[in-house]
Amino acid sequence: MTSHLCRYCRRASDPGQAVSCPWCGAPIDIRLKASESGWMEQPTIPSMTRLSCGKINCQVTGSYVPAAEFGLPADEWIYFSPHALLWADAVTALTPPSRGDGGMMKARGPGHVGVSENRAGELIAVPLKRRQKISVRQGRFLSATGSVRYQWESSCVRYLQFRGAETEFEYPMGRYHLTFTAIGQQSLLLLHASGDTFIRDLADGESILVRPTSLLYWEDKTDLSLHLEYAYVPGKPSRRMLSRYRTIWLRLRGPGRVAVQSAYEQVEEAGAPDYSSFASWHRWPAPATTTRPE
Repeated sequence: MTSHLCRYCRRASDPGQAVSCPWCGAPIDIRLKASESGWMEQPTIPSMTRLSCGKINCQVTGSYVPAAEFGLPADEWIYFSPHALLWADAVTALTPPSRGDGGMMKARGPGHVGVSENRAGELIAVPLKRRQKISVRQGRFLSATGSVRYQWESSCVRYLQFRGAETEFEYPMGRYHLTFTAIGQQSLLLLHASGDTFIRDLADGESILVRPTSLLYWEDKTDLSLHLEYAYVPGKPSRRMLSRYRTIWLRLRGPGRVAVQSAYEQVEEAGAPDYSSFASWHRWPAPATTTRPE
């Protein structure tokens, strides 16, 4: 055996050099955990695991609230949200977020810097090949190397919330999401997930329904749309038409890889969808009447 192909990041590595995948941190000898529907559980990165990202050294420490420690050589840098900064060497050059940086803070070498999300969960390492692009839901990003370009984009799914005479836009996934594009050969993106993480590869035309706030990331070829489930309300037809829908789904259509987290926030119910988002819907019919046996 000359190389090991990781099931999770789909990149090859030398199995004789480490016990974990150097790209995503998944243990090499771990047993694959997959459901019949095609979901794979992303293994937790063991504490003190080193990740490969070019000249930059990255080590994951801790398990309950993990942190990522970066060793930055000269002229190498990473960026992250300001609240994620845990510690930094005195020689590390820290650049506060500016108006044109999208709220990101930069750390440039030489030196060391540590980042953490300051809440329970797990770190997800996503190695990116050159020109590879993925989108991440708002609030899931932790840090990335300087060879990854990012851009804020407006969410493509939304619905309306009626509060008396006012109409408010509500976004089940947040108003914006981040799109990352690798411009270097060895680029690393770190995300924070609540609970366990599951990944799935969707075939061309294959679609699934997930809760909007459980979505972690998706590849650029995956199509997203909103789907509404209306509960059955007994009574006159006019009363049924005014009923609030109880379940808000996000439809993901392949091809592409998607990832979800098992712990997610509840979505507030809404009065009516925004039809410019082209949401599909389904209204459940009345239940069949049954006769109690004597």
